[in-house]
Amino acid sequence: MKVAVIGTGYVGLTTAVSLAMNGHEVKGIDLVEAKIIKLKQGLSPIYEPGLEEALAHVLQQGVLTFTTELLDAKEAEILFICVGTPESADGSADLSYLLAAGKQIEAMHNSFPCPRTVVIKSTVPVGTGDRVASLLHACAGLHVVSNPEFLREGNALVDALEPSRIVIGGRDPGACAVMESLYTSIKAPRVVTTRANAELIKYASNAFLATRISFMNELARLSSALGTDILTVAQGMGLDSRIGPEFLRAGVGYGGSCFPKDTIALLELAQEKGVSMSILDKVREVNKTQPDWFLAQVEKQLPDLNKKQIALLGLAFKPETDDIREAPSLRIIQVLQQKGAVITAYDPIASPAVRKLFPDVVYVDSPADACKNAHAAFLLTEWEQCVQLKWSEIHVAMALPYLFDGRNAWPVQEVREAGFHYTGVGRS
Repeated sequence: MKVAVIGTGYVGLTTAVSLAMNGHEVKGIDLVEAKIIKLKQGLSPIYEPGLEEALAHVLQQGVLTFTTELLDAKEAEILFICVGTPESADGSADLSYLLAAGKQIEAMHNSFPCPRTVVIKSTVPVGTGDRVASLLHACAGLHVVSNPEFLREGNALVDALEPSRIVIGGRDPGACAVMESLYTSIKAPRVVTTRANAELIKYASNAFLATRISFMNELARLSSALGTDILTVAQGMGLDSRIGPEFLRAGVGYGGSCFPKDTIALLELAQEKGVSMSILDKVREVNKTQPDWFLAQVEKQLPDLNKKQIALLGLAFKPETDDIREAPSLRIIQVLQQKGAVITAYDPIASPAVRKLFPDVVYVDSPADACKNAHAAFLLTEWEQCVQLKWSEIHVAMALPYLFDGRNAWPVQEVREAGFHYTGVGRS
């Protein structure tokens, strides 16, 4: 099928590449000419494992091309809208980019009318699909469908090619049938429903996963006070088939582009409708305060952080991504600097982005360099490079042997045998 993808960010580029890999003829569209030039050269603007290699492959095959002009995609049967919906000042989703894309589609369709399906892939508040459909109601042969994405950063291409489910929300049976044809080669459960249901499925999924994380972080605080081990507790919980093991890992908090933004957007939507969502309010509060709770555990062992050298291992909000949006590391850097600490930091991908925000941090090329002469080391992102370390060498290099494991990923027995004082999140 002939497909256009409007927006070549994280979701748009992954969608375009995965559809091209499934044999469709895809045009990626973005207003930023510099980005399009790089994409034509096979250079991805984001870091995502396997994405750039797949991009080069479909470009070479000629099934994916890029342009700055929507008119170049006038023959497309399906138009995906994958533009950003950032958080507004009041916490609601900013739909200006999406509505602008809708206007461009309207103009193009009026000039070159033919049956088309407009697919909203961007994460949007409930009712947005119906709103766009209302704006485009005069465009004969044009139908609007909601098709939310469920991509995990660091695993996005695999999730696009082998999704856990495909959700299709639309009123027109023909448009839903077009989406079924688009995904005919993908074996995954389907949910065909209304646009509003599809939109709420996306928000509810992210809000629930965020809830699991914050629940475990709050439970880790209790575990720390009780002297119990949150990893063992999580293992026992996860063996219950009604609970499962996913997203039961305590740490310094969640971040990224989805959970923080989507939880507050859902709260704003609930407030608008006069509905209280007190559980979700607490989820956000726990996540916001988790880095401060972590630092309070540090100060129990190192009461005075002034002029102490602290090594931060990992800066991205999770491994296998360069995304630092809402990353706990940013709050930890801010507080450490306020307390007069000297920070050395390592991340294999995300350091350049953090450097723009905190230029006075010392950025180094390896975990060993970060730990040299440090009084304490924090694990903030469980990159393999930050977890698999030569502990005897790290022990010799550090000024004081304090390890604070913000992801519960370091080998406790091994580091203690190497002579370290180890503190995890809710570990006995």
